[in-house]
Amino acid sequence: MKRILQYFLLMALILLYACEGLLEKEPIHQLSASEFFSSESDLEIYSYSFYENGLPSVDNIAKGDGTSDLAAVTIPSTFLTGVWSSTDQGGWGVGSWSALRNINYFLEKAEKTPVPEAVLNHYIGLARYWRAVFYLEKVQTFGAVPWYETALHPGDPDLYKGRDSREFVMQKVLEDITFAATHIRENKDTYSTLVNRYTALAMKSRICLYEGTYRKYHTELGLTDAATWLREAADAAREVMDNGGYSLYNTGKPESDYRTLFTSEELSKLPAISKEVILARGMNTDSRIWHSLTWNFNSATNGSRWSLLKPFVNTYLMRDGSRFTDKDGYDQIEFLHEMRSRDYRLSQTVRTEGYKRSTGAAAPPDFAVTLTGYHIMKWSLDDPKHDGQGFSTNSIPIIRYAEVLLNYAEAKAELGEFGSTEWNLTIKPLRDRAGVASTEPQDADSYLQEAFFPGVTDKYLLEIRRERGIELCFEGLRYEDLMRWKRGELLSSAKMPFKGIYIPAKGVNYDLNGDQQADVCVVDQLPSPTTPGVKYVILGSNMTLTEGDKGHLVWGWGVTRKWEEKMYLRPIPETAITLNQNLLPQNEGWD
Repeated sequence: MKRILQYFLLMALILLYACEGLLEKEPIHQLSASEFFSSESDLEIYSYSFYENGLPSVDNIAKGDGTSDLAAVTIPSTFLTGVWSSTDQGGWGVGSWSALRNINYFLEKAEKTPVPEAVLNHYIGLARYWRAVFYLEKVQTFGAVPWYETALHPGDPDLYKGRDSREFVMQKVLEDITFAATHIRENKDTYSTLVNRYTALAMKSRICLYEGTYRKYHTELGLTDAATWLREAADAAREVMDNGGYSLYNTGKPESDYRTLFTSEELSKLPAISKEVILARGMNTDSRIWHSLTWNFNSATNGSRWSLLKPFVNTYLMRDGSRFTDKDGYDQIEFLHEMRSRDYRLSQTVRTEGYKRSTGAAAPPDFAVTLTGYHIMKWSLDDPKHDGQGFSTNSIPIIRYAEVLLNYAEAKAELGEFGSTEWNLTIKPLRDRAGVASTEPQDADSYLQEAFFPGVTDKYLLEIRRERGIELCFEGLRYEDLMRWKRGELLSSAKMPFKGIYIPAKGVNYDLNGDQQADVCVVDQLPSPTTPGVKYVILGSNMTLTEGDKGHLVWGWGVTRKWEEKMYLRPIPETAITLNQNLLPQNEGWD
């Protein structure tokens, strides 16, 4: 209890300093470094602030794919639909750098703490882990940014220095994450909420895969060392695979095992799940640590009505391992029938035939919520009491062993080193859990090439990208995947309209979940009388059918999402350039 009170006192003091000038004040106000940094306990207490500042939010994880090629939303990002400029861009203000100064302050002061070298390196490793994560996000957003590894003070000549090159900053990131993956302790906490050495290795595989593929596909950078980064990614992932003691959660129930990862509360109560979840935001009923995801994903008003898109749903295989898109007329199959005999992850990601809430009530896709008919349920609890309140307690995985397998597979494929052995280590166990026959591809999937990846000819790489999209759907990674693959055009309405289920005819009631009850009817105007239990989708400015009186539902017909080459990086905010002329030049295309 004493340590907890110390921690909250420290957090209060850090917040106080934050309000008084983040770049210039001592983080621990009225408490000297010599008094605080005197024991391992002090280092541990301070390290909790890294999690407070560095963990992604629940919304960024579970709803982050709302800006991607996977989903329709009610109001797309104004970055895609508006006239975006440097005056609209944030992410560079004083508050945006406070987490970095907090880390650098710790690194400066912790060096003098009288503890054994291994103990000190553990906590320095934690700080450098979070600095690597911080800078990865900055580089993903802006490209070149200033590198700081000291806590700046008033009058410091580096306070308004210019940007360092992407190559320099990412090399520093690699040094940080490598130190972390070498020196952080291996022990894993029960809740998967603290970083250990294998967390750092998993993050290293994510960082290096990102940078390696970004450099490979963004040839305009003129960087030729993509293979070096990909090798680092593969090696880090393989060490987790060989020595981390992690495994996929698989109880032999393909119809439920996947979704259990996203609807479970305390991971300590489910040790088999904590074997897969490497890092998580833990939720707890007793501690009143809650979120509102069930409310968001099941409310017509409290959320963006996130809904999967038909082209992505098409990528889910049949359970016999065959491609759904090889079926005759696959694009005109009614919803009830297209969902049958598919990869079990599909029925655990969106509402399909047989889904019921905890009350036993059938729950077909609800067109008061879904825009396309593909109603996302992956993060939703089954008890409808959560539909209107923010008290959900399912924990939120941030890094899973499944991602490590996919990182390894993709890095090896990009290096030209992927074959049957690598398939059996990575893709096969993921498909086995999902109840899908894990037959290796005989040729490149032409659907994936045409709809998503026209420049990819490697049959294995296409399957790895298919698997990554399906396995990590709505876990907040897809946008950066598109950026590193240089597939930003998939965010445009021209390339990826908000296309939904196929409707054979207007004015006809359709059963969406096989219970012999009508669920939806698409009409030009509300009929009189209406059929009880039927949700009416009224065509108009926001919803249309592709063929007029039949076809696929398309949401946002009048909203244009655009993509330009310059959008792979955001502009440096105008306010930052006004304060610091050394930040020039502006990112290309944003002048």
